[in-house]
Amino acid sequence: MTRPNIVFIMSDDHAAHSISAYGSRVNTTPHMDRLADEGARMDATYCTNAICTPSRASILSGTYSHINRAPSIYSEFDYRVRTFPEVLQECGYQTALYGKWHLGRSERSLPRGFDDFRIYPDQGDYIDPVMIGPAGEEQIPGYATDIVTRQSLDFIDRRDPEQPFCLLVHHKAPHRPWIPHPRYEHLYEAGTIPEPETMWDDHATRSEVVREVAMNLDDLRPTDYKDELPAELEGETEEARRARASWKYQRYMRDYLRCVQAVDDSIGEILDHLDQEGLGENTLVVYTSDQGFFLGDHGWFDKRLMLDESLTMPMLLRWPAQIPAGSRVSDIVSNVDFAATLLEAAGRSASDLPDQQGRSFLPQLRGEEVPDWRQAVYYRYWEHDDPEHHAPAHYGVRTPTHKYIHYYNDGLGSPGSSTRIMPAEDELYDLATDPQEMRNVAHDPAYAGVLEEMKALTAQLQAEYGDAPYEGPDTPRLEWPTA
Repeated sequence: MTRPNIVFIMSDDHAAHSISAYGSRVNTTPHMDRLADEGARMDATYCTNAICTPSRASILSGTYSHINRAPSIYSEFDYRVRTFPEVLQECGYQTALYGKWHLGRSERSLPRGFDDFRIYPDQGDYIDPVMIGPAGEEQIPGYATDIVTRQSLDFIDRRDPEQPFCLLVHHKAPHRPWIPHPRYEHLYEAGTIPEPETMWDDHATRSEVVREVAMNLDDLRPTDYKDELPAELEGETEEARRARASWKYQRYMRDYLRCVQAVDDSIGEILDHLDQEGLGENTLVVYTSDQGFFLGDHGWFDKRLMLDESLTMPMLLRWPAQIPAGSRVSDIVSNVDFAATLLEAAGRSASDLPDQQGRSFLPQLRGEEVPDWRQAVYYRYWEHDDPEHHAPAHYGVRTPTHKYIHYYNDGLGSPGSSTRIMPAEDELYDLATDPQEMRNVAHDPAYAGVLEEMKALTAQLQAEYGDAPYEGPDTPRLEWPTA
């Protein structure tokens, strides 16, 4: 069979529960739904470190943060670690990347393995963004999502039709500060957006460090909600704080969802163009986000923590030649598995990436049962006590029925952080009886056996992946390579 084209579309901070194919209560995404209807919806896809740079490094290389040396947004991806685009380029694929990179700005951290690229410096801007290409920087007029879409379609049009291509479409949206295009100003008006069931979670059983994170809705800044805060909401009574959180939620979500809508429209344009050019049948189109996001869930915004709204990545795939329409895959996969899957789809082997730690889930996409597939994902968030959100360092394991989180509360800091060393704490959730993760049962005697099993599983996976557990302040830190 002719090698497929690959179009890998990734947004930033897009929660799966704001996609109607995943049952969204707050918006509709017809073009993402089309991917699910005409291909596969992955129902248990998780990131291994819920923040931009680490997830992107893991997706490209199939490795955990301790291997690719990009554990935080202040890291640079280790240029010595090979990536799946490099492999595909070497075997004849035409390769391109447009949009967000966020893996460092030094010359050695620029994209490798691409015939063409245009990337934002750092996070990039929504309006008239500066982009860096092989010839240097330029400012491009327009709206970021539209620009990346146009660049991607132009690449498809000018490709060599005799060779397959791999195109990475990396949107900035819906990352903070959520600036939508004016054409969406009629959508999702403030006051009309349903609040999540867990929005008023009191966090009573959670770890102390989690209760202290600065991710509450009331922590949203004026640049996030943009409208002028009414004077009657400025008090510090419980009633005023609750009303203010609801008010901020409506405005933050209004703009977030409008940004999502532009990404959805972009997917529709790309799918239509592929079909019009006769490329749809043998093109693997992937849509995902670099991690999830709290959409008022548990009273929070942002990500970083290991609760499911942050941990879960949307993943929708269409490849009519190989993936049955309307497929649903329930096996647990992670972003470390993406590279191996894309390489196998292209007729290559995961062994082409010598450091990779993932496994291809292409058999599941074809409808095959894989009896020995591991039903667990190992997670580690390194960036302890960041100066804005104060999220704690932690690691843990999620299975279909339980989740264990160990807050070791020390380690890799970030510029401006206090890197406070705090007492270690544990959380355990019974996902069968408490799917919304409202009750930490780590200290419940009835779960003592489960807690020990999950601790043992965490240690087992750390040993398999070669990730050393935290053992105190003298634990070696990750460092950027010097050679």
